[in-house]
Amino acid sequence: MKIYTLHKTQKLPITLDEAWKFLCNPANLSKLTPTEMNMKIISGADRPMYAGQVLQYSVTPLPGFKTKWVSEITQYQEKKYFVDLQLYGPYAFWHHKHFVHEIEGGVEMEDIIDYKVPLGILGRLVHPILVKPKLESIFNFRKEQLEQLFGKF
Repeated sequence: MKIYTLHKTQKLPITLDEAWKFLCNPANLSKLTPTEMNMKIISGADRPMYAGQVLQYSVTPLPGFKTKWVSEITQYQEKKYFVDLQLYGPYAFWHHKHFVHEIEGGVEMEDIIDYKVPLGILGRLVHPILVKPKLESIFNFRKEQLEQLFGKF
């Protein structure tokens, strides 16, 4: 079983309170997801984030492949971090840690995603040519959206 890791950091010129308020509102995830992924919130985003919260989305990770994505917020420490775990969705395993650190002049956001692709050896073969580039493009889009909303550091 091969577990991959994606690690991203981004600095923003906003306060910890502003960053946390935005990031912990599950409804804002759609603002940070490329439009071609057709991400729609089905349920669970009707209240502020908390440990144990279950969120359901529909998403099109690849053209012609629409699926549900169900995740649980397994850990939550206000203004520090939260963790989401995919319960059902396109990955064989998805564990996403979100950290927010106050720094001089703003905040640094850090994402660490540990994931496993489905389909065994076939999934591992397509990972470098399909899955990894798709994840990189999603996080590049997210970075651009956050900079448009809050400015560059």
